[in-house]
Amino acid sequence: MTATIIDGKAFAAKVRGQVAEQVARLKADHGLIPGLAVVLVGADPASEVYVRSKGKMTVEVGMNSFEHKLAADTSEADLLALIDKLNNDPQVNGILVQLPLPDHLNEDLVINSIAPQKDVDGFHISNVGLLGTGQKSMVPCTPLGCLMMLRAHHGSLSGLDAVVIGRSNIVGKPMAQLLLGDSCTVTVAHSRTRDLPAVVRRADIVVAAVGRAQMVPGDWIKPGATVIDVGINRIEKDGGGTRLVGDVDYDSCAAVAGAITPVPGGVGPMTIACLLANTLTATCRDNNIPETTGLTV
Repeated sequence: MTATIIDGKAFAAKVRGQVAEQVARLKADHGLIPGLAVVLVGADPASEVYVRSKGKMTVEVGMNSFEHKLAADTSEADLLALIDKLNNDPQVNGILVQLPLPDHLNEDLVINSIAPQKDVDGFHISNVGLLGTGQKSMVPCTPLGCLMMLRAHHGSLSGLDAVVIGRSNIVGKPMAQLLLGDSCTVTVAHSRTRDLPAVVRRADIVVAAVGRAQMVPGDWIKPGATVIDVGINRIEKDGGGTRLVGDVDYDSCAAVAGAITPVPGGVGPMTIACLLANTLTATCRDNNIPETTGLTV
């Protein structure tokens, strides 16, 4: 058996195309242009690349991009003042503060200072609570992208056995909530789980989001299962240099699974596509305009 490759790059391009169509319609019918503000504190190289990519794609789908680059030693008071200003700016529909923040800044305090309806990362405590109780919320981008790909591959997820490896607030916990919302039977596994291979082996869907390179081998995977690999890890290559790998051992898992996402080119591109979809959703909700089918949960 060779697994079907779930092409996140192609899927993300399709989502961005749908967002661009809806943005053009908002502009034509309502005179609205969604605006996304991204705040970067410090000069972390990976964050800078990510923010640049977000800005480029925001403009490509016809939205306004507002980038705020602050020095690494920016005070908490100054950062909170900027967020307050963005909360009250009618041109800004979505606000994203790039993580991680420098150590002297309180991440929870900063995230929870963003207006919940503009929290396109879905990390605000209000959005976490709404998602957990099955109400309308802003949904974290990476789990939303995973769910969209799973729905596209399977159709209905109802009754499937899903195991999420990892319990982070950014991926693991919201992923479990989304799968529950689609009527999966969900297990959240982690570093303390007893007999992790046996737990994973019973799953129809495996979402690996643990942050350990190639941790999940093929003999943990149930034949025909769908494997969604959220991990992005850089490892040394034979002969020098580095390469990107996921949290699953791709070759051995692809030999057993029914479908699998590659790394790179799987979940990663969907994260930014879903950020744009969330900004569109926030704009529609803010202006009492019906949301686009397929781009929300």
